[in-house]
Amino acid sequence: MSLKSKNPSHSFTIMNELVLPNDTNTLNNLMGGRLLHWMDIAAAISAQKHCNRIVVTASVDNVSFKQPIKLGDVITIEAKVTRAFHTSVEVRLDVWAENIPTGGRVKSNEAYYTFVAIDQGGRTIPVPELVPETTQEIELFEGALRRRQLRLILAGKMNPNDAPELRALFFRD
Repeated sequence: MSLKSKNPSHSFTIMNELVLPNDTNTLNNLMGGRLLHWMDIAAAISAQKHCNRIVVTASVDNVSFKQPIKLGDVITIEAKVTRAFHTSVEVRLDVWAENIPTGGRVKSNEAYYTFVAIDQGGRTIPVPELVPETTQEIELFEGALRRRQLRLILAGKMNPNDAPELRALFFRD
């Protein structure tokens, strides 16, 4: 079966959540674990839209907490596939926090999640190719191979000597 390539816009997902008291810590800030849960859901939806298959979370990396998110804020999570590999996809997320009464909106987080597509028996299956269109999509696409190599090295699944894109950043062969 031939898989039809897709553009990043096909996987674009927006998810909104209201920060309620049960979502916060004793400082009335959103708990990090709750945000990671919401981000995982948004990223999975994005990955499933690209793959048209069940996907499972393979890794979470580079989650940066830049601003605290307060009780009553509205969270907007934007997710989009940045690159497809053979059976996996990388999804980038941007998280915005908005205080509706004041109109203030800040970017609070960004992250990369990786998902693997599986069949009904739990076996990995190929995913459609991703064809970036905009300058930003091309930059994210090109950087995804370095991020993937770093993920694999940190997980002990790749020898650093076998990561040519990463080596090129540090060494001139």
